[in-house]
Amino acid sequence: MAAQFGETSTTDEVLAGVDLTGKRILVTGVSAGLGVETARVLAAHGAQVVGAARDLAKAKAATEVVRAEARNGGGLELVELDLASLKSVRACADALVADGRPFDVVIANAGVMATPFGKTSDGFETQFGTNHLGHFVLVNRIASLMKPGSRLVNLASAGHRFCDVDLEDPNFDHTEYAPFVAYGRSKTANILFAVEFDRRHRAGGVRAVAVHPGGIQTELGRHMNPGDIQALLDSIAAATPSGTPAFSWKTIPQGAATSVWAGVVAPADVVGGLYCEDCHIAELQEDGDMRGGVRAYALNPETAKALWAKSEEMVGETF
Repeated sequence: MAAQFGETSTTDEVLAGVDLTGKRILVTGVSAGLGVETARVLAAHGAQVVGAARDLAKAKAATEVVRAEARNGGGLELVELDLASLKSVRACADALVADGRPFDVVIANAGVMATPFGKTSDGFETQFGTNHLGHFVLVNRIASLMKPGSRLVNLASAGHRFCDVDLEDPNFDHTEYAPFVAYGRSKTANILFAVEFDRRHRAGGVRAVAVHPGGIQTELGRHMNPGDIQALLDSIAAATPSGTPAFSWKTIPQGAATSVWAGVVAPADVVGGLYCEDCHIAELQEDGDMRGGVRAYALNPETAKALWAKSEEMVGETF
């Protein structure tokens, strides 16, 4: 990779000089935050972006900047997708398959964080059902549209460090619910899904990667009050080794940079099957530091296979 990027790199810096004319890219969650910024910079470099969102009216208003800055044939079309409803997920996927146009990149960006205990319309715990199972069904149903050279980018999080997946009790039927434990499980699942999708598809030239965007103040934190946020920051600080620079929030363009870097800039063979942060491949990290690195359990190929099988069982489909 000729250019070196890092924690403060922005989407515009990462894509400087990159021509995406003729590329077709799916981005979920384009009604706010990272999804809008990701769509904006891709369309500005010539990509045809398909933006998926639950609330199309909100997404249309939020993505005016995407249409305004589209260049070189780039553009945006919106499709309806509620990841908390498999009926909606399947309808969206079926419509995309019926349309038949392939995707060069799929960026599974949408998600929820630290929600109160609840269930999706299909009875799954909200965060696992929305963040993992919804994308699991969507991506697998449109996998036929991903041709050799295409890539899946799953947005995960440093939150995966809270815990591994629990395949015995994914819906907290027998475990006391804790919002960040549920979030951690779902984000670990996002990484493991990329690991197994990559294993299954790399022989055909399709790769998958998981990314951590960094700490960004977006609508993702809408279920947290200021006290919750401060408590989280305090816990991160307590686990951060002495001498490490203090935590600072990323801007939205900085947060979306790793998604586009992993999706269209980094060589697929370099990042395929891995977890990236700050526009580089994350190192394995087994101490208590929450600031960087990836837990080994999130890249465990056997757990990834087991999660795939459990996910198929839960959604009632085999891929």
